[in-house]
Amino acid sequence: MSPAATARDVIRVGTRGSALALAQTRQIAERLGAAADAEIEIVTVTTQGDTSRASLQAIGGTGVFAAALREALLAGECDVVVHSLKDLPTAEHPGLRLGAVPKRADARDALCARDGLTLAELPEGARIGTGSPRRIAQLGLARPDVTAIDVRGNIDTRLGFVEQGELDAVLLASAGLGRLGRSDAATERFPLADWPTAPGQGALALEVRDERASRPLERGLAAVDHVTTRATVLAERLVLAGLEAGCAAPVGATAFVEDELLFLTATVYSADGTRSLTSSHAATPDSRSAADLADAARDVAERVVAELLGNGAADLAPAQESP
Repeated sequence: MSPAATARDVIRVGTRGSALALAQTRQIAERLGAAADAEIEIVTVTTQGDTSRASLQAIGGTGVFAAALREALLAGECDVVVHSLKDLPTAEHPGLRLGAVPKRADARDALCARDGLTLAELPEGARIGTGSPRRIAQLGLARPDVTAIDVRGNIDTRLGFVEQGELDAVLLASAGLGRLGRSDAATERFPLADWPTAPGQGALALEVRDERASRPLERGLAAVDHVTTRATVLAERLVLAGLEAGCAAPVGATAFVEDELLFLTATVYSADGTRSLTSSHAATPDSRSAADLADAARDVAERVVAELLGNGAADLAPAQESP
């Protein structure tokens, strides 16, 4: 912070208070503050998802993590909030806008199993912890002989279930393990082509009030925004919105830009994983500008959704309110 800076050059960044949320918020807040030439104040917000031990589906899905953060932002308790993008409902929230999407981390799911085992090596009847309907469905498809156990808690708690012998393995996001310095706990990482993950997994979202932000904050948001990541997660999230499936539905989606094309693949699973539908399409952006990439994302998502619905996706993942 320069000697001439005033008390107004403070950016209050809202975040959940979990170890993972704080770790990822601090990492992005450092970049935000440096680009904005401002001090950063971390504001922790307790959400229902942090305090309730009930399953996420019982308390409203992953959107419960975003609700309290958004309330704090609208109340003026902070200037920007940091979400895990996969927890953010697809519907826009009145009075708020997506200020930036930083470059995405590893989007893959990771298996953290006892004795260094892979999914194929786990014995019949193995107990694998996950609270995600998508991961449960994918387990049902890949290993119908294992048992999915609904678990809650932070990453260390979940890894502890394996270390203490209560579970044979847990399924976690590679990005979260990396941000907490626990990447070595992964015994297998699943290729996105075979095991697509939640739309937006591995990415963060910086949300701000719809009004014009302060000049330092706008400067910081522009510096951390990654236009390719913003476009690819937009395409993935538009699949959820188009299917009206909700952010906890058994839907996996993967988008990426390669050879001047934006590719999108999405898979819808039945709850038990015995059935699935997949659609893949590509679009050619007119340029690498944010606007052209966003147009390509909308185009390719529209075609993927139309094909999935045309093939009966609504029967596999019934429409639900996005939390």
